[in-house]
Amino acid sequence: MPKKIDKIFLASFLALLICGFVVFVSASLGIYARDNAKFTSIIFNQTFFGLFLGLIACFITSKINYKYWKKFSFYIFILSLFVACLVFIPGIGVSHGGAKRWIYIGTLSFQPLEFLKIGFIIYFAAWIGEVKEKIQSMRYGLVPLIILLGLVGIILVNQPDMDSFIILAIVGLGMYLIGGGRWRHIFLVVLIGLIGVATVCFMKPYMLDRIKTFLNPAQNPLTSGYQIQQSLIAVGSGEIFGRGLGQSVQKFKFLPESVGDAIFPIAAEEFGFVGSVFIILLFLFFISRGLKLASLAPDLFGGLLVSGIVILITIQSFFNIAAMIGVIPLSGSPLIFFSQGGTALFFTLAEIGIILNISKYKKLT
Repeated sequence: MPKKIDKIFLASFLALLICGFVVFVSASLGIYARDNAKFTSIIFNQTFFGLFLGLIACFITSKINYKYWKKFSFYIFILSLFVACLVFIPGIGVSHGGAKRWIYIGTLSFQPLEFLKIGFIIYFAAWIGEVKEKIQSMRYGLVPLIILLGLVGIILVNQPDMDSFIILAIVGLGMYLIGGGRWRHIFLVVLIGLIGVATVCFMKPYMLDRIKTFLNPAQNPLTSGYQIQQSLIAVGSGEIFGRGLGQSVQKFKFLPESVGDAIFPIAAEEFGFVGSVFIILLFLFFISRGLKLASLAPDLFGGLLVSGIVILITIQSFFNIAAMIGVIPLSGSPLIFFSQGGTALFFTLAEIGIILNISKYKKLT
């Protein structure tokens, strides 16, 4: 019999959502100072298409028995692949900054990558839940994982979006390990992946430039190194306790993508080291509670579905934070719940609803 949703996980999710929206609105003031019309559009898209419709989706998915996702997992994954391929069709797909990651539906833009992410997680969780003990074999474990990542990789590398492919590969490996996969198979996939990434880096000049900027960000401070330089200035300016909510200087003139990829430096500038650590701790608590729920799920499919979603959300966010403080090369990964992106927020909230539904069936401890 279903019980009530897990209140601890709900609280961790709401804390991130509220903090994220407050930081997003504050970071948007920089756009308001330059372009009031653009500010209004960004706030509306994030609030209506992301937050409002996302919370409705969260409520709906929390009411749907999670086992239905397993029943239709293959069709969901195939549909997500098809929708992701629409970005390559002229007149439907939209190119921005050299990347084909958006499609237009009327006057609305949509990023199909977010659908592809959850489609991959649902199908791989269903696959492992079906084969169970056979997951340790090459035929039923390693080979299907490589095939799935290969299908996803063909689409993402050609967009290009290497960051998202690496993140999905980490999610897939995490689910494979939790599902009982062999460590030696994981090492093999990692080795193949490293060779593949190295090959793509040499084939794609923009990735080599990104690595060079990471190794020496001061070399081109006004071009390729500009964003990381300004990001580090924002983080350092926050010191221990920050300038205060709304008091960031970098968001007004200096930091590009202050409501997108670079929103964490704005948070660090306004709330300081203490606030930055608090945000990181919120994500750590979120994933720890999520993995706890995964361990209490009534079946393997439910546990893997929860694991895949919380790993996806947390890894994306930590990639963003690490890139903004210069620990890894700059990436296009968003800070989930914080960064601009109505599509990403909508799907994230829908995924949270799936976890809340699974939490109703958790085993008693």
